[in-house]
Amino acid sequence: MSIDAATIASYIDHTLLKPEASEAEILKLCAEAAEYRFKSVCVNPVWVKTVVKALKGTGVLTCSVVGFPFGATPSDVKAFEARGAALDGADEIDMVINIAAARANDKGTLVDDITAVAEAVHAGEAILKVIIETALLSDEQKVLACEAAVEAGADFVKTSTGFNGGGATVEDIALMRSTVGPDMGVKASGGVRSLADAQAMIAAGATRIGASSGIAIVGGEAKGEQGSSAY
Repeated sequence: MSIDAATIASYIDHTLLKPEASEAEILKLCAEAAEYRFKSVCVNPVWVKTVVKALKGTGVLTCSVVGFPFGATPSDVKAFEARGAALDGADEIDMVINIAAARANDKGTLVDDITAVAEAVHAGEAILKVIIETALLSDEQKVLACEAAVEAGADFVKTSTGFNGGGATVEDIALMRSTVGPDMGVKASGGVRSLADAQAMIAAGATRIGASSGIAIVGGEAKGEQGSSAY
């Protein structure tokens, strides 16, 4: 049985990661998340304090990103960024892996990269999601990246930033779920714009949906491409 729109709201990270996003847009995002009872609001680190304040008392979590959107930042810098976001009040952190290491099949570097951030995030009592950027990896590299996330103690693996090519696919979610097992979180993000999209991702094994189209999803509607806001 497909999960209905009202239930799917609790899976959604209501997302706005455009670099030009204004404070008014961020506050609107928070108000929507509170109204529709989304799981979290996901924003760039400069907005974490604003979101935490706006969401106080709503039960909606604050999520932020580090090493975003390319992952090509030294691990200690990612860890510093994550620590700062957690101190600002973020409940969840979505990091981008060292994509070059994944493409080079360098699992050791991936584990070290993710571990550095995981330690900082968990010290701040937050949750770590690991973005593997599936559009840039082969299936073998996707498996390698997911295995590295498991070894490093991450809480979720996640498909995409939404900024580097294609987004989530049912096939990638199924592959990620089969790799990490039944207990780890799997987040589908990038191109999930309708109720049918979200239901398909959840059926394939996703436990979280990252989307800028959350209202359309819970309304059972489809939403077209809207530039870099698609996530």
